[in-house]
Amino acid sequence: MGTTVPISFDNTENAFAYKTDKELKKTKILFSSMECQLLVRWGTKVTPWVLKAGLPVKGLIRHTIFKQFVGGETLEETAQVAQKLGNYNVRVILDYGVEGGENDEAAFNHSMEEFIRVIRYAATQPNIPFISIKVTGFARKGLLEKLDASVSDQQGSLMKRYAKAVESLSDEERAEWQSVQRRMEKICRTAAEKGIGVLVDAEETWIQDPVDVITILMMERFNISKVVVYNTIQLYRHDRLNFLKDSLEAAEQRHFMLGAKLVRGAYMEKERERAAAMAYPSPIQPGKADTDRDYNDSIAFCIDHINKIGVIVATHNEYSNRYATELLQQKGLSLHHPHVHFSQLYGMSDHITFNLAKAGCPVSKYLPFGPIRDVVPYLMRRAQENSSVAGQAGRELGLIKKELQRRNL
Repeated sequence: MGTTVPISFDNTENAFAYKTDKELKKTKILFSSMECQLLVRWGTKVTPWVLKAGLPVKGLIRHTIFKQFVGGETLEETAQVAQKLGNYNVRVILDYGVEGGENDEAAFNHSMEEFIRVIRYAATQPNIPFISIKVTGFARKGLLEKLDASVSDQQGSLMKRYAKAVESLSDEERAEWQSVQRRMEKICRTAAEKGIGVLVDAEETWIQDPVDVITILMMERFNISKVVVYNTIQLYRHDRLNFLKDSLEAAEQRHFMLGAKLVRGAYMEKERERAAAMAYPSPIQPGKADTDRDYNDSIAFCIDHINKIGVIVATHNEYSNRYATELLQQKGLSLHHPHVHFSQLYGMSDHITFNLAKAGCPVSKYLPFGPIRDVVPYLMRRAQENSSVAGQAGRELGLIKKELQRRNL
């Protein structure tokens, strides 16, 4: 067993080295405003409306919350942010928040082409190893929901239940689903050819099963000698640790390498509300401690099977990040192991990201980009997340103040 050298996340000089004094002061003002939950609640309700109404607020948004959490409106703008992060050994996961229309095949095909365009661009950059995609960007939600419900009604393993569910579709729906698979296959094939990893976002529970299935099918096709495709596993669901273990079993049976991006989750309130309204058991863990336990157990499971799994530890939780590094060291494995990657959202938890990078860990910022009107929903989630009681604003603000004090500002 190796020795363990703890990684500290308290070094604010490392955390904010990439920010000028002016930028750090602006960040302090932004996070100070996020501490006011009333202001955030009002802002998240009003902002989408004023943008839709055409009121002149884009400039204000661009120079505040947009600049903090988004790479830019275009790939060219985002390149400047990626290059700046790269100077500090921090990589980038590109995310273009493109969404197709509910019943528009042309829009779905356009979304596919946009994802492919981002992959090709990433392949020209030195520090963009991954892109993120959403299946709902090129598949109708109604179709996914019908498939998911049918899968749930079947017996047996996920793949067997899926096969029976597809049989229950109409001829038109089967053709539509085949088009979804073709789009996904084209995206993943391009990524494999260009050497870029594809992180498939998680969705709500009522459309997740077909997303899991199509992702497993792509892993079976492209994760042969290396991990190209990663599934996102939300550990705030009480069934996901078992799903992770079942996924490895499927990978072993089908002879492919498993890709797993571990997150805590993004749809908790929506999931609980729907379960209560429709009178079915909530898929969400009873409490935060249960989520934390399963998240850390998932890290341990992946590292225990590191030769068969590529894992992305995507979390703002200090303990979970430190735990992953300690497990690697205890097993005598390099912190720069090719099957382990760390990630945090751009604009948050710099004390984790940059201190991991300083310690030699491969780490990326999840970097969304796109027109302001398209990323507003993402921005509103970041504002709500940071203002919540269990959110980040207080911790972020304390670290920023500490660094300003260190700089005598």
